[in-house]
Amino acid sequence: MSAATRSSTRDIARAAIRAELTRVAFELFRRDGFDKVTLDDLASAAGVSRSTFLRYFGTKEDAVLAAFDGSERRLADALRARPADEDDWTALRRAMDTVIARYHEDPAGSLATTRLVRDTPALCARNLEKQYTWRPSLAAALAGRAGDDQPTLAQSVRAAAALDCLNVALDHWLASDGALDLVALLDDAFDALASR
Repeated sequence: MSAATRSSTRDIARAAIRAELTRVAFELFRRDGFDKVTLDDLASAAGVSRSTFLRYFGTKEDAVLAAFDGSERRLADALRARPADEDDWTALRRAMDTVIARYHEDPAGSLATTRLVRDTPALCARNLEKQYTWRPSLAAALAGRAGDDQPTLAQSVRAAAALDCLNVALDHWLASDGALDLVALLDDAFDALASR
């Protein structure tokens, strides 16, 4: 077996274990409440040691927010892939489709995850902190589309505003218990800030 095959097999196994630990953690958090569940509870429910759990997730928050891993990269890649003649705001809106795709794939699960994150102050704060780190990537992608080395102030503002539009749309979607269409909400949020 080659080193590449071993590495690939190891990565697949690691991803499967992470997914299972996330699933177990999420179910425990939903049942008992995020603040009442300890790392020891999570490890026990998953049938692993505390140190094994911590090898995959450094915190309880990370076990939930793993559902959003890779979103920054996918969003920036989608933005860079938009047509060169498309304005920044439209490109940002269309790139957001990569982020909300998971909401269409599993609406009930996405609603439950969003509710857990929004209703748990520690998770909400950590999620917003993670999203804050997306802004430079999005601004850099906008700069790259324009042929610039560094993002302009306007590109940075657009990146920040796009993320706020996403969060506001998600808040309204959650308030409707998933009854409203998330795509339409996101379109409306972007339209509210579109140049007139």
